[in-house]
Amino acid sequence: MGLNQSMAAQLINPDSRERRCLIVSPHFPPSTLAGVHRARHLAKYLPAHGWQPIILCVDPRYHVERLDPELATLVPPSVEIVRTGAIPARWTRPFGVVGDIGLRGYFHLRAAVAKEMARMRVDAVLITGSPYYPMLMAGWIRRRWNVPVVLDFQDPWVSHVGAEAPRWSKASISHRLAVALEPHAVWNATFITSVSERQNDEMAARYPWLDRTRMAAIPIGGDPEDFDALRSVATEDKSGTDLVTFSYVGTALPRSKSLLRALFRSLAYLRAKNPNLATRLHFRFVGTSNQPNDSTTFRVRPLAESEGVADLVTEEPARVPFVDALRILATTDVVLMIGSDEPHYTASKIYPGLMSGRPFLSIFHRMSSSHEILTRAGGGLALAFETPNELDALVPAIAEGFEHLMRNPSSYGQIDPMAYAHFTAHAVAGQFADVFERAVQWNSLTR
Repeated sequence: MGLNQSMAAQLINPDSRERRCLIVSPHFPPSTLAGVHRARHLAKYLPAHGWQPIILCVDPRYHVERLDPELATLVPPSVEIVRTGAIPARWTRPFGVVGDIGLRGYFHLRAAVAKEMARMRVDAVLITGSPYYPMLMAGWIRRRWNVPVVLDFQDPWVSHVGAEAPRWSKASISHRLAVALEPHAVWNATFITSVSERQNDEMAARYPWLDRTRMAAIPIGGDPEDFDALRSVATEDKSGTDLVTFSYVGTALPRSKSLLRALFRSLAYLRAKNPNLATRLHFRFVGTSNQPNDSTTFRVRPLAESEGVADLVTEEPARVPFVDALRILATTDVVLMIGSDEPHYTASKIYPGLMSGRPFLSIFHRMSSSHEILTRAGGGLALAFETPNELDALVPAIAEGFEHLMRNPSSYGQIDPMAYAHFTAHAVAGQFADVFERAVQWNSLTR
């Protein structure tokens, strides 16, 4: 019996076969937490770049957050998913670790890693977080199987927010654990990725021994094909009303307060100038608390109240399921994208916003890469500032932008897909495929 071409190629050159990577992501659809999208995108697009992914996650019945079955439909049926158990939340509630699936599922994930490694040849392992505790498996994996391990930090494990928290608060305790544990995980990693160069710079500053040539900044990005699921959805019915809705979907960050105040001050400015026009405006903020079960933590409404425009603003604190968030973006009149007063803040939510194809209004620090991308994209009004005084001076321009987007949104043209081509899920998967190849090469040199 003859060998097929693939088998023959592997006999001649074992490295010519398709590579396999094990992706450890405790959260995966139908989990609705933001961290699922890194693994979801890679699961879909890595095969196009020569890597076959196997997703290792915790079974959704062990999650405490609301699930999103519709999000799971965006995962191709061909993706191989291994789901593990975890310690039930009711057993860990007295110890304050109800929601951390990385702790509750740690030993189950570790056992599943060992099983997968015994079952087949794995060329690289990616552990993405948060949660971060599974990253502590890096040293064990490398020592036992001599397989390169890539650690992907979607957010900082050691953060300024945790450092500034009250000493005996849960956030402070988690921070001190992170300070103690992160160096062990990083030391054993073959390669480190995060979502920004700033995050990599901060980590390199903490660990002078860290090799910067084995670090990469890769954003979360977005998948234009996600909006295919919405093509059968009709535009929001606004018959009988001339209301114009500006929608913001995402967390309202502490460092965004000054920008939101400027936004609402601009709304008050427009109402004083043209009260009839202002009555047609509706500003909708959705998912501002970043928690799927939190419907009471209002971060935006008090700011609108302080500027006297609360009657034009609605806030829905609970994070909505991902596909519902896409629907809001796809059907709103104008997408709002609000950054931070930090110069190097990058916002992954700009990519779905751009991919929705809707007109937008954005406010970011001038040094933010997000502002650069939005300016290049066209299709909306991208405003920027550097100092608090410059932000205050933007008020008339923001108000003018409201009016222009209400009267003539098409004047901003169409969003240019090339502006975000480097940040599509397909392109991001290609960057990770390159990281895996580099990690494999580096690992072979250190055997």
